[in-house]
Amino acid sequence: MSFRGFLSIGMMIVALVIAGCAPPATPVLQAPPAGAETPQMEKLTLGLGYIPSVQFAPFYVAQEKGYFAEEGLDVTFQHGFETDFIKLVGTGELRFAVASGEEVILARAQGLPLVYVMTWYNRFPVVVFALKETGIEQPKDLEGRRVGIPGLFGASFVAWKALVYAAGIDESKVTLESIGFTQAEAVSQGRVDAAIDYAVSGPVQLRLAGREVNVISVSDYIDLPSNGLVTNEATIAERPDLVQRVVRATLRGLQYTLEHPDEAFAISIKSVPEAGGENEPVNRAIFDTVLDEWRPPEGAPLGWTDPQRWKRAARFMREMGLIDVDVDVNALFTNRFVESP
Repeated sequence: MSFRGFLSIGMMIVALVIAGCAPPATPVLQAPPAGAETPQMEKLTLGLGYIPSVQFAPFYVAQEKGYFAEEGLDVTFQHGFETDFIKLVGTGELRFAVASGEEVILARAQGLPLVYVMTWYNRFPVVVFALKETGIEQPKDLEGRRVGIPGLFGASFVAWKALVYAAGIDESKVTLESIGFTQAEAVSQGRVDAAIDYAVSGPVQLRLAGREVNVISVSDYIDLPSNGLVTNEATIAERPDLVQRVVRATLRGLQYTLEHPDEAFAISIKSVPEAGGENEPVNRAIFDTVLDEWRPPEGAPLGWTDPQRWKRAARFMREMGLIDVDVDVNALFTNRFVESP
């Protein structure tokens, strides 16, 4: 998910049980096995965020460096609403898309057989930010304040409920105001005391404008599954080889991006020309910020998802009324394609 893309749409950012909770020692980052038969080229559409963005660098890199092609994949990136992609993948009309963890839980609660097969973002990227002069430094400081939110939907609303849940905020003491996608402007102009946004959006904009900003990261209070690659149960059952190839190529693109950020950024500009020129400084700032969101925790490989995150998220969403049924946590995700060669 370009998170800028998810921002544009209202922040909308498993069939197999894993054995145990400890991460495997190494990720799947190698090329296809030596001597393996080159698969026939297969056309594949991959759903990304609403608009092209430098924040999709790992996918652009996987395309440019030939990692998808080496897996026999002729990939086309399709941009659109995350909620639309969720439905298309859930009904089998699309095999793969990028989606956020809470959307997978919402989909499963509605009976859509989505499966999360690879972690991309290792930190839930939504934050509450405020100008330093407000003195807002921790969640309880939001009580008695006006907090801006795009609307009561999507990742921003889930993030707010998560922060309330985990940090013990008294919601009755907070004025939550729907401000659309004007978070940086609203905070800068004092229309609200703080706003909910992606870490790579509002806070970055204000800092580039020379303003000092305090940021409250939701992930510091509750560690939720974030954006990753999703497919459906049928694809896993019928085409596990395809899932493996898509995951492997994407992980190679992600690894190369982390190891060669300057080249990856240049590839992204080539893929998204409008991000260059006079827009390049802000896009580089966004890119540099989001790199940290992609790095795995120490000891965990790229792509691996922590089962405990899913348990916490499903419990929180049920207790806060965001879903009205219990979901099978083990059906939400699999690490099978990260752990396998």
